Amino acid sequence: VQLQASGGGLVQSGGSLRLSCAASGRTFNVMGWFRQAPGKEREFVAAVGWSAGSPVYADFVKGRFTISRDKSQNTVWLKMNSLKPEDTAVYYCAARAATVLHTARSAYNYWGQGTLVTVSS
Repeated sequence: VQLQASGGGLVQSGGSLRLSCAASGRTFNVMGWFRQAPGKEREFVAAVGWSAGSPVYADFVKGRFTISRDKSQNTVWLKMNSLKPEDTAVYYCAARAATVLHTARSAYNYWGQGTLVTVSS
């Protein structure tokens, strides 16, 4: 089982990026994104499931980020708009087999390698 994240990079404040995460080896009921800024704990960003209703977002990204997924491609995306310097972090794709959307890091069993997003002011 592997989660391959991509799409990070350097962008100016107010800009946009789209992160991708392709899962291989199995299909997950819930996929999500976390991020970790230098010197900080890894924090929840967003998650989406097949049967768990609407996606869930952290308050600090509501209205700016959109998570989506394609079951046929076994891929999840995170479209990030209106980026701010405080969004600078390594973004990690995560997945869990359970059907309930969850925001806790400990609830996710599988992790990608992370992709760096840097937002300049």
